[in-house]
Amino acid sequence: MSDLQRRVAIIGAGVGGLSQAIALKTKLGFHDFTIYEKGSEVGGVWRVRCCDAQHANTYPGCSSDVQIHWYSLSSDLYPYWNKSHGLQPEIQAYWIELSNKYNLYPHIAFNTKVLSTEWDDAKQQYTLVVEDVFSGKRVTSLAHVVISAVGILEAPKIPYEIPGVQKFQGASFHSARWPGSIDLQNKRVAVIGNASSGAQFVPSISEDPSVEVVNFIRTPTWFNTRPHIPYSDTEKWIFANIPLAMRLHRAWIMFWFDLPSIVHPSDKTLKKRREAMTKYILDNTPSRYHAHMIPNYPPGCKRTVANSGFLDILHRRNLTLNFDGIAEIVENGIITKTGEMFPFDVIVYATGFTGERYPMHVRGLNGATIQGYYDAHGGPTAYLGTAVPDIPNFYLLAGPNTGTPTSTLFVEEVQIAYILQLIEPVLTSSASSFTVKASPTDAYNAKVQERISRSVFVQCYSWARTNGTGKVFNPFPWAVTLWWWWLRKPNWDNYVAVGAEKWVWARRTKAVKKGLKCTAVLFLSWLYIRGSAQRILHDMVVSPSLFSMLSFETISVSRQANT
Repeated sequence: MSDLQRRVAIIGAGVGGLSQAIALKTKLGFHDFTIYEKGSEVGGVWRVRCCDAQHANTYPGCSSDVQIHWYSLSSDLYPYWNKSHGLQPEIQAYWIELSNKYNLYPHIAFNTKVLSTEWDDAKQQYTLVVEDVFSGKRVTSLAHVVISAVGILEAPKIPYEIPGVQKFQGASFHSARWPGSIDLQNKRVAVIGNASSGAQFVPSISEDPSVEVVNFIRTPTWFNTRPHIPYSDTEKWIFANIPLAMRLHRAWIMFWFDLPSIVHPSDKTLKKRREAMTKYILDNTPSRYHAHMIPNYPPGCKRTVANSGFLDILHRRNLTLNFDGIAEIVENGIITKTGEMFPFDVIVYATGFTGERYPMHVRGLNGATIQGYYDAHGGPTAYLGTAVPDIPNFYLLAGPNTGTPTSTLFVEEVQIAYILQLIEPVLTSSASSFTVKASPTDAYNAKVQERISRSVFVQCYSWARTNGTGKVFNPFPWAVTLWWWWLRKPNWDNYVAVGAEKWVWARRTKAVKKGLKCTAVLFLSWLYIRGSAQRILHDMVVSPSLFSMLSFETISVSRQANT
C-alpha cells in the first residue's frame, strides 16, 4: 500500500452512512473520511429538500414503518419522540442533530454523486470519480476503504412498461421525488400503486376535498393495524429520567417484532392470521371494494402495509380506487383496460424501487465488478449482505438479503460493527486489504436461497425478485437475532488478507498470550483444587482419631462427675 494516509470513502449521507461515520469517530478514533452525498442535506430518504431537486421521501404522511425507539441509533436514544412511529420532519431533525453533535458536516461533500470506483491492486487503493450534480464537473479522489451506504432501494422505479408514460403533458413524478413546490389544490390526481408509500400519502392528499384522487391498484396488498400512538409527557419523562427505561422499551419492541421469526407459527396459526387480516381489511373497507381488496398471495410474501389511515378514508367522495388495470397513458390522462378514459392534471407513481441493479460502476480485482457478480448469480448477491468476492475493502450497508420486517437501522448497526473489525487493521496500517472468498460466499447464499425456497417469499410477484419472479434477493429469512449472532465477529478464514504480516503476527501473539493466560488460570485452579482435595483427605484421616479422643475424654469426665 502507498504511504498515503489511510482514507475511507462513504457513499451516501443517509442513516447508514451517518451511523458508519459516527462509529469511525467514536469506536476507532478515525477522522480521515469523506461522505459523498448527491443531495444538499443529510438524512437520505428522510432528507428535506433544500435548493436541489434530488430525492427525498417528503410526501405527505411519510413516517417510519417500525416503532421509532427502535429506529434510533443505539448510542443516541432520544426520549422525546412524539409518537410511536416517527414522522419524516422529526426523523430528519434527529439526524441533523447527530450530524452536528459529532461534527460530521466538515466531512460531507454535498451535491456530489459517485460515478465510479476502481481498485488499483498495486497501490492497494480505490480511485473514485465523483461529479458535481449542478455543474457536472468531475474530479477524482483516493480511498483505501469504500463503504456503500446507498442501500438496495436507491433508484425509484417508473413503470415504463406502461405504454405512453412519457406522453403525459401534466406534472408527473415518483413519490420518492416529491417536488416541494407542487400544489394539488383543485387538481385531478392519479396515484399509481398502493404499497407502503401510496398508503401513507393518499390519506394526506385526499384530505383536501378539492383534490380529486384516483388510486390505480394492480395488485392489492395486505394491511394490518399499526396506529401511531402518541407518547404522553409522563412517558417522555420516564424515558428521559429513569435509567434503562428507554432501553427496556426498545428491547421489548425488538422482541415483539422478532418473535414471529424465532417461533415459527403452525399452519393453523397462519390460517387464522390470514382470516383475521382479511376480516380487518373488509371491516374497514366500503363494500363496493370488497371483491378487489384481498390479495391472492399469503401474508408476508410482500411487506405488509401498516394502515395508518388509508382504509379509514376510502369513503371519501373525492377518492376512488380503480382495479381495471392501465392500458395506456395519454397526453391528458389514463385509459384503463376497460377502455374508460380518466383525465388528470398530475400523476404520482408510488411504484417502488429498482433493486436489481447496483447504482454505480465498481471494479475490483481482475476486472471484476459488482454488477457483473450480481448478473452471474441471478441477482444481487453478497457474503452476509456485506462483502462481494474480488472487490477488496468494499462493503455494503443494507446489501442483498438483509431485508427484515424489523428495524433497518438495527440491521445496519450490526453490519457497521462487523465492518469496523474488518477495516481496523487497514486503517492502522497492519494490513492492506481484505477480500471475501468466493466459496464461503457461495455456501452462505446457497443456505439463504434454500431457506427462502421453503418460505412465503416465493409465492408472489415482487420487486424483491429478479424480474419479479426470479431469485429472491432482498429478505433475510431468519430472525434478526440470528443476524446479530452471525455478524458479531468475522470468520477470518473466509477472507484473503494482503499486506497483513503485522496483523497476522499481532493475532498470533494475542492468541499465544490468551493461551498462556488460560493455561495459567487452569494450572492455578488445578493447584487450588489439588490443595483443597489434600486438606479434605487429611481432615478425613485425622477427624476419626480426634473424634475418638474427644469421645473418650467426654466419657471420662462424665464418670468422674457421677462418682
